[in-house]
Amino acid sequence: MKLKSISLKDKARFNQYLKYSPHELAVYSFADIFIWKALFDISWVVIDGNLCIFFKDNFGTFLYLPPLGKKFSPEAVLNSYDIAAGLNKNPEVTRIENIEDKEIASYRKLGFKCPLKSQDYLCLRKDLVDLSGNKLKSQRWARNYFLNHYEFEFSTLLAKDKQGCLDLYDSWMGMRKTGNPGHIYQGMMEDSRIALQTALANYRALNLKGGVVRINKKICGFTFGYELNKDAFCILYEVTDLSVKGLAQFIFSRNCAELKGYKYINVMDDSGLENLKKVKLAYKPVKLIPAYIAKNEQRP
Repeated sequence: MKLKSISLKDKARFNQYLKYSPHELAVYSFADIFIWKALFDISWVVIDGNLCIFFKDNFGTFLYLPPLGKKFSPEAVLNSYDIAAGLNKNPEVTRIENIEDKEIASYRKLGFKCPLKSQDYLCLRKDLVDLSGNKLKSQRWARNYFLNHYEFEFSTLLAKDKQGCLDLYDSWMGMRKTGNPGHIYQGMMEDSRIALQTALANYRALNLKGGVVRINKKICGFTFGYELNKDAFCILYEVTDLSVKGLAQFIFSRNCAELKGYKYINVMDDSGLENLKKVKLAYKPVKLIPAYIAKNEQRP
């Protein structure tokens, strides 16, 4: 069975399969899949009416999402798993990632073990705009500090802002690396930079939208994401100049104010980083959305 490499031309096809069933996890988006193409060899195939998406790097091949179709297909699950296993020298690498809670029982019936991988943080948009009440007083204080101490311009992020955003990311990454010497953390930032470059290079084609903050005509903050479903918008990136007090809280709240029509904001997972977990929990999410990994030791 021949796998096809992903391209922008596949967006409509992927969206068709993604919309067969409602999803809450941020990864169920063509944009979130496509931006990793510079880091992974991404390919796909349709099995029993289900779209199967494979990611391959130097460590091996895995399914980034479970097979997507109108109904759960044991044939698609087992066949796609076997395809990945056939490409891997190390069986430990073979897995299906980002399975939603509603499908776990079906995978376990097929003999899969399904440990928790991560959790997305889902917030009420209104809470993030208002920042009212005692529970968000520290974020409100920081936002107000920025408003009272800086002259700035907030505007829609456009494709022409690409280099300014990349320059800011490089500066931000340098400051983060100084305080976080760990090899894994620094590698994650470098990978994220590569994905960011792909996202900005294909900004319009991926239907991304967001905003930038300029101080003295220089981009000091940017944020953007994509519509996940009719009720939720996902924040894919948010980067600010760490020396500008309150800017992070301001740009987050202001961008949420621009996203009228959405009830929820998905701020994605915490990448297993404790400090990022604390930041996201501080915004008092109304729901934690679990994502699971499926592995089947009975398969070859």
